[in-house]
Amino acid sequence: MKKSIALVALAFGVTNAFAQDLTSKKGEPYLPEAGDWAIAVDATPFLNYAGNFFGKTANNTAPTWNFFTTAQTITGKYFVDAQTAYRGSVRIGFNSTTERNNVEDRLKAASAGTVTGFPTSGAQVENTWKRSNTVIGLAAGIEKRKGKTRLQGYYGGEVGIFLSTQKDKFTYGNALAATTTPSLNVNVDADDAFTGSNNLSTTVNIPGMTGSGARATVIKQGTTFGFGVRGFIGAEYFLVPKISLGGEFGWGLGLSTTGKGSTNWESVGNATNPSTGSNVVGATTIEGAKQGGFALDTDGNNSIFGPTGSLRLNFHF
Repeated sequence: MKKSIALVALAFGVTNAFAQDLTSKKGEPYLPEAGDWAIAVDATPFLNYAGNFFGKTANNTAPTWNFFTTAQTITGKYFVDAQTAYRGSVRIGFNSTTERNNVEDRLKAASAGTVTGFPTSGAQVENTWKRSNTVIGLAAGIEKRKGKTRLQGYYGGEVGIFLSTQKDKFTYGNALAATTTPSLNVNVDADDAFTGSNNLSTTVNIPGMTGSGARATVIKQGTTFGFGVRGFIGAEYFLVPKISLGGEFGWGLGLSTTGKGSTNWESVGNATNPSTGSNVVGATTIEGAKQGGFALDTDGNNSIFGPTGSLRLNFHF
């Protein structure tokens, strides 16, 4: 009888210990409950910080929630009960940058001719390059959880869409001009180039002209549209109440298509205007080809589903 009582007491104590393991000393539950929200961030900077702090292997830098990297997507969950959560990811970006360069006013410099003393290149005009782009990534899905301890497994599925566009517009202070006096021509010049923007070309030929160079006025990238559907599986361990460390992997289908892009070019060529006897300024639009992609594979970093395959810190509240 005494042995039976002792076994019952031991079993009750072990059960009570496991039950207490899911609640902090302050009575806070470790695991998510119905009505909880959660967000996730990349855990890598936090783990690197801890490793460098104890191992002193490198100069330590405090971790940040760096949402502004190109691959970052904000992810969140809403728990309808302890085992079920709706999840979503969002990335919405509208960006615009402008670069301005001052260049020589070539028409005034040419009109001044050869002078002595103060240089004629003092007069300047402004070239402007403006780039605008849009990136939108949205995903939604459902997650089911399994486990009765602080180690929780989960699985589910989600779908997502992705859209991106980009446009470059170039405005030049020196308008191209072709006259009967060659010295007064305003041609395409290397000074009009913007670093890395591909707005000058020596290979583009304006129809009916044989000029050696052209400059872009508008470059439009084709609109990219993507669609994805995936299943995922993952696990997380609750370090303290409502804060966990975990990660997931997924497998699914991805489709993408990119429409035709286009570039507007202008140039001064060697074609002659019969009425004036001078060369002429010409312009043309050249279109690119459509692109497409298909994948059925495990996934990695992307702009729809967030940082899949990486360790993440999850905050529940």
